[in-house]
Amino acid sequence: MTKPHIYLVDDDPAVRDALAFLLASRGLQVLSFDGGPALLASLDAKSPAAPHGVFLLDVRMEPMSGTKLHDELLARGLRNPVLFLTGHGDIPMVVEALKKGAFDFLEKPYSDNALADRLEQALAVDAAMRVEGAHAGERHARLASLTEREREVMGRVAAGRLNKVIADELNVSVRTIEVHRARVFAKLGVRSAAEVATLLAQG
Repeated sequence: MTKPHIYLVDDDPAVRDALAFLLASRGLQVLSFDGGPALLASLDAKSPAAPHGVFLLDVRMEPMSGTKLHDELLARGLRNPVLFLTGHGDIPMVVEALKKGAFDFLEKPYSDNALADRLEQALAVDAAMRVEGAHAGERHARLASLTEREREVMGRVAAGRLNKVIADELNVSVRTIEVHRARVFAKLGVRSAAEVATLLAQG
């Protein structure tokens, strides 16, 4: 079986090299690209089979942004987990990407360990998705990828509570709940509160 890779896309050579070194030190297989066009050209040159692994994309890149690259991957029918590296000002943009199915994002500056752990969780989801009939495995991996706060939000979303009510209960802003909600939906691969409730009811 082909080993899964981290498809790292960042147009800053220093950042790209540092990330590749970090991830390799954690035993992860890394393929680096200096931009979206280079990644897409590499994918197009390979066999029709979907790549095995996870995409790690910087948001601010030229000539193609990380979110635009995500759109291109979706247009090719690729559903591999996608993680974004983002600055604070990019968060609204990334929330939209989460709604389209992105796995997660890490805001700069991020912890090296947090990044590596998130990627390993995403690889677990990717692997589960590839096992024939492994719906339970995929569900377990997706639930395991949630943070404690995301689990708290998930339970309340499944119960049908509105964002404002959840924000009041957890004593945070509505905007914070919107971000958590988008992350929960993206990680669980669902599009509505009803689907969250259904997934939880499966066991």
